[in-house]
Amino acid sequence: MNEQQLQKIANDDGFIAALDQSGGSTPKALKLYGIEEDAYSGDDEMFDLVHAMRTRIIQSPSFGGDRILGAILFEMTMDRQIDGVDTGDFLWNEKQIVPFLKCDKGLADKVNGAQVMNDMPGLDDLLARGVAKGMFGTKMRSVISEANADGVKAVVDQQFEIGSRILDAGLMPIIEPEIDIHSPTKAEAEEMLRAAITAHADQLGDRQVMLKLTLPEQDNLYGDLVNHDNILRVVALSGGYSREEANARLSRNTGVIASFSRALSEGLSAHQDDAAFDAMMDTSIGAIFEASRS
Repeated sequence: MNEQQLQKIANDDGFIAALDQSGGSTPKALKLYGIEEDAYSGDDEMFDLVHAMRTRIIQSPSFGGDRILGAILFEMTMDRQIDGVDTGDFLWNEKQIVPFLKCDKGLADKVNGAQVMNDMPGLDDLLARGVAKGMFGTKMRSVISEANADGVKAVVDQQFEIGSRILDAGLMPIIEPEIDIHSPTKAEAEEMLRAAITAHADQLGDRQVMLKLTLPEQDNLYGDLVNHDNILRVVALSGGYSREEANARLSRNTGVIASFSRALSEGLSAHQDDAAFDAMMDTSIGAIFEASRS
């Protein structure tokens, strides 16, 4: 694990940009960017367009390591290049932004109010490729929809089990047990989640993981995890909140930083000229950066 990258993630001001929409969410991301589904034919054209979008974001003068600590990439983005350079190398060498890889393969069907991750039979090979491509860490997402103790336990147990394998491969896992912002029992689920994560974190010995959590109903609910010796950093997903709402909630949670996807790209359009695009990027990044410094 790159020590310079580790210290940047652990200690610097900033946030993590989530640029990891995959096959299921890419059409929605492109539509929000102003590209309708009838503008492309098939997955190849779709992924070419989304890579062009991500490349434009990454190459924006506003997108730099002074305010952005890391970026989470979809597997295809890791395997592609920007200006003839592997995306991970471009991020670190040109922008001083630490690259992470989305490593999960989507969600299983809901059981006990929660969706664990699908099986990942090729995980070890993917992690080895991630190391070879200069990735610092990974991110994997589960979803909790209701305050069900069995469902919360299944999600957290699986996340930490796979997190251990990721650590063994020499990468830093971002554990993401998202709680649906529309859950009618969101606050209760958050209490259950905090307890389950704490129990696992207490057993990590001298190892560390990162957490990516939904912004909670009770401000600073995850404060003990922010300060836990085995938690490198706690980051927050926007989860469907608008950028304004996500930033407001984030600013009330001391020590938590952003890892926004849709809230980061809100307002960007394929039809903007470079000046308008970069101005919107600067505004978005500036607001998220300030909220992350609270």
